[in-house]
Amino acid sequence: MSGCHSVEKIGGTSMVATGTLFDNVLIAGRNGADLYNRAFVVSAYAGMTDLLLAHKRTGKPGVYARFVADDGAEGWRQAMAEVRTAMHAHNATMFTRPDSQAKADSFVDNRIDSIAARLDDLARLRGHGRFCVKEQLITIRELLAGLGGAHSAHSTALLLRDRGINARFVDLTLWDEHAKLSLDDRIREAGTSAGIDITMPIVTGYVGCDVSMVRRYSRGYSEMTFSRIAVLTGAREAIIHKEFHLSSADPKLVGTDKTRKIGRTNYDVADQLANLGMEAIQPGAGRGLRQTNIPLRARNTFDCEDEGTLISSAYVSDAPRVEIVTGIRRMQALQFFEQDMVGVKGYGAAMLEVPTRHNAWIVSKSSNANTITHYLSTGSATITRILPDLQHRYLDASISTQGVAMVSIIGSDLAKPGLVFDALRAHQ
Repeated sequence: MSGCHSVEKIGGTSMVATGTLFDNVLIAGRNGADLYNRAFVVSAYAGMTDLLLAHKRTGKPGVYARFVADDGAEGWRQAMAEVRTAMHAHNATMFTRPDSQAKADSFVDNRIDSIAARLDDLARLRGHGRFCVKEQLITIRELLAGLGGAHSAHSTALLLRDRGINARFVDLTLWDEHAKLSLDDRIREAGTSAGIDITMPIVTGYVGCDVSMVRRYSRGYSEMTFSRIAVLTGAREAIIHKEFHLSSADPKLVGTDKTRKIGRTNYDVADQLANLGMEAIQPGAGRGLRQTNIPLRARNTFDCEDEGTLISSAYVSDAPRVEIVTGIRRMQALQFFEQDMVGVKGYGAAMLEVPTRHNAWIVSKSSNANTITHYLSTGSATITRILPDLQHRYLDASISTQGVAMVSIIGSDLAKPGLVFDALRAHQ
């Protein structure tokens, strides 16, 4: 089937607001055939991945982090018990039918018990000292990430069926399977869009495949899944449901009353946002949609009447204008000065290679005859490793760093005379 359905991704914050999600997105006043020709890729409920792995912002250890730290069996078991309690508690808030809640709790229990048994096995091996379990730890992290998405997808499908909707739980987590297919082949094998005109697929954001999704895509793996399903099934449109509109500034920082919805923009703008850490969509996911000319719509889950912002390949604003103001609050300016740089090749390559090897994200750079400055989104600990590495290679160079902030203005057409001057004299 091609071109008559949408593939839609729902973020964790939207997933938690179950009543609003059903009223504004999953059902939203539809009935009969209008409910179908839509596939949904769902994230774990907000906070679950923090409990399973580690807290994204504070670093508070979850099951995986506590197991890796080897703080004793009670450490990771306590963390796993917290996951079980949290999942059961969330099920209790959603289900009105006792038999459906029992099914949801049983699903969670079976997955948790199985993972706990594997952790016990690894703990025994690790206790012998001669066994290296590093690769197995990666597998455990992947299984835990998959558990969060499987819980939300399974519960959502159950809730939809309780409402008389023909929903289908599509589990891509590769649970208890040995053959590891590629991401695309795993999606094809599952028949994700099969019968989409009469069923509503609810798909796990995590996919068990021949690459480690968390290691490769960090927490953007569900957007990769969403993108590949849209591409492979020939969707007419890809839609992301988030807690805010794609706005002219970050509503969390400046307030919703001081921002405006973008409405229309293009994939180049989305790439620029991703480079600054303000992702409209994960860069690799956006690339697939752009290459197959599938438009992406970003919608606000809590504003069902608004069509959101449409992102396409060819769009350019009617007149030059700033669409988004964003930036990075804390970054490092790494300045490399070498008087003999003029006319000599190779300096730029080293300045790229060294920060990259130390996993420092290069946001932007500037250069002149004898100076190269890279603006890095990284912490001081990484900088302390980069500096001696560069200095060892270039003994005569003067290399320094300075903490800076970056403000960036982005738009599909910024060819406006005097724009830099206007930006420099802008004030609150």
